Amino acid sequence: MKRVLFIIFLILILSKVYPQENVVPQAGMITEANLKAIGNITPYSTGGVGFDNRYEGIKGSPRLFDKLLPSFLKVKGQSSILELESNLDLIGNSLLFNYPKTSKLVSIPSEIINEVRIKSEGKELVFRVTREKDFEREIKDGKFYQVLKEGQYEFIKLPIKRFIPADYKKAYSPDRRYDEYTTDYWYYLMGSDSVFHQIRLTKKSLMKFFPDKKETIGRTIDEKSYANDEEMVLDILNQVIIK
Repeated sequence: MKRVLFIIFLILILSKVYPQENVVPQAGMITEANLKAIGNITPYSTGGVGFDNRYEGIKGSPRLFDKLLPSFLKVKGQSSILELESNLDLIGNSLLFNYPKTSKLVSIPSEIINEVRIKSEGKELVFRVTREKDFEREIKDGKFYQVLKEGQYEFIKLPIKRFIPADYKKAYSPDRRYDEYTTDYWYYLMGSDSVFHQIRLTKKSLMKFFPDKKETIGRTIDEKSYANDEEMVLDILNQVIIK
């Protein structure tokens, strides 16, 4: 016991005689490297302190429409038509609708859907699934497409959603402070080979697709005016190609 007390006494004495060393900062680091590091620190960089309140959220939506719309659904393997209010999730490739009994939003995958007709702005829009058709370039995941014209030269529109992430944290970023869903549309015509070929809604693209009708197509388009390019293609298909 005496030995233990003696050791403790020695430790206390030595701690006063040999105090702990103070850490001396390196002058080189303070004057150059540290200043550079501090100069690069911003509220949003790694190691920075503070909150980044510049993020502005998400613009747009993965859905095609702004809200649920009156719809008629045909499911594979069933002869009945379901009446409901729905929307298309173009990222998840699914149909969203309120379940009648619970009013909760649920979804079903496009792979079990045969057709859905959605009423929007006084029109009935017909949607089917790409998995059922042949495309010149494979389209994966069973995406929804809108039927603009049936028949031998079927004309369709494929809505595509793209997600563009926010980009404002780098020194030379475009300073886009929000994530965004944007919508693109791809157009296809079914050829004589029963395969959908992507086209542009231009006179040149139509003349290339129907080379034997080249002169007639060019003359018809030059003599008319159209509200939009979809209307132009539909007019050519109805008045020039299919008579």
